[in-house]
Parts: sequence; C-alpha cells; structure tokens
Amino acid sequence: MPQLILSLSDCHRLTPFPGVTMHTFESQHMTLSVVQMQPGAVIPQHQHPHEQIGYMVQGGGLFRIGDQTYQVEAGQMWRIPGNMPHEVTAGPEGLQAIDVFYPVREDMRPS
Repeated sequence: MPQLILSLSDCHRLTPFPGVTMHTFESQHMTLSVVQMQPGAVIPQHQHPHEQIGYMVQGGGLFRIGDQTYQVEAGQMWRIPGNMPHEVTAGPEGLQAIDVFYPVREDMRPS
C-alpha cells in the first residue's frame, strides 16, 4: 500500500527551470505539485494533454494562458484545459502554488 500521509521531504523534487522547485506526488489518477518560484523566475510557455487546476498559496505572478494574461495573487485559483499553451513569471515576492493534474503526469514521476 502506498504511503497515505506525506511531507514535502517524502515527495519527488524537481528543478525544471532556474529558480523553480516542484515537489510532486501522485495518486492513481492525479499528480499534485507544490511549486516554489523565486522572484522573476519563469516557467516558459509549454502545453501538455493534462487538465490542470491550481491555487496560489503565497506571493503571485503573471500567468499567460492561451492568448490572455492574468495577474494571479495569493488566494486565487486557475484552471487550464489540456493542450492549452501557458507560462508563468513569478512576481517580486516569488510565489508558492499548488497544481493538480489529471491524468497522472508521467514526466513528473521519479526516474
């Protein structure tokens, strides 16, 4: 049986871009990622087939989703349909956010 209660130290740690750290774990059908971005760090435009929803825990940043740009602050949430291009630039305080993906993000699994 998989571990049911975890802390960040139990999660898979990724540093996909400078100033960006992700701690990920998964259930049978979803992946959860705790994202920390330093001030000004960028997750460049990308897309994936997974649905994505998220919540800004601290700080904020500029999100481009499709051809729209949004200033997202702590307490706000987002939804990004599968295959929709998107990118994030952290604001001057950096940010901490939680993202959930459906189905499981194979590319975020430990190797």
